[in-house]
Amino acid sequence: MRERRKARIGTVSGLALLAGGTAVAAVAGGAHSVFATILLGLLALGMGHALLVEIRRQARRSTPGGWTRADTINAVLLACWAEAALILTILEAGPVPVRVVGGLLAAAYTASCAYFVTQRRRALAPQATDRPGGAEASDDRLPARPRL
Repeated sequence: MRERRKARIGTVSGLALLAGGTAVAAVAGGAHSVFATILLGLLALGMGHALLVEIRRQARRSTPGGWTRADTINAVLLACWAEAALILTILEAGPVPVRVVGGLLAAAYTASCAYFVTQRRRALAPQATDRPGGAEASDDRLPARPRL
């Protein structure tokens, strides 16, 4: 029997913002040494991996009611971060490396949102066929109505 996991709304969003902020800090101007830039870049990659693992964990949890409010909030927040990164990349007249990272973040947030929605729908698909009546209770198997 699968363990039921509780949805955590802030975890996905917080990891997404931490990874993005660290990536921007790695390439932003200032008194960074090459060593600090490399370490910040590796930290951003590590947080990106943690974000991917958390998205996968949140998407694959079992919920008795199907798609929940927490799922919608997670997807909307990831989409908002993608839009914010894209807008800031277009409007910000900063150095080229920061703009490149902003574009990469917009693409990564968009891919993360799509990945979450896809994995969540796949996780919920077997639950839909576990309803009483099984596949026969499905709405797509109703007989067609005669046309008048």
